[in-house]
Amino acid sequence: MIAYRAMLDVPRELAHYVSRLFHTERRRRGIRKNSRALTCFRQAVLGLRWFRQDVDVTALARDDGISRATGYRYLDEVSRCSPTRHQISTTPSSRPRPTDWPT
Repeated sequence: MIAYRAMLDVPRELAHYVSRLFHTERRRRGIRKNSRALTCFRQAVLGLRWFRQDVDVTALARDDGISRATGYRYLDEVSRCSPTRHQISTTPSSRPRPTDWPT
């Protein structure tokens, strides 16, 4: 579990994995250290909250102390990270159900 102002129901290892992806991407693009409003880890948590809790972007941005435009830009970066989408979509509720289960 990840503790912030509330609990997020994902393993901390997932957030660290996603933050390493962001770190690698930022280095690939030549973004200097400490030039972004959020650290890679905080951006990962922002994205995980957006996927898991379906929170409004304005509320996410406010919680992290960034503008709404920056929040949208960061979430665009999160959504472009295909391993992030794959890791999050493997929750039990999104797995295919057997066809013989009643709906």
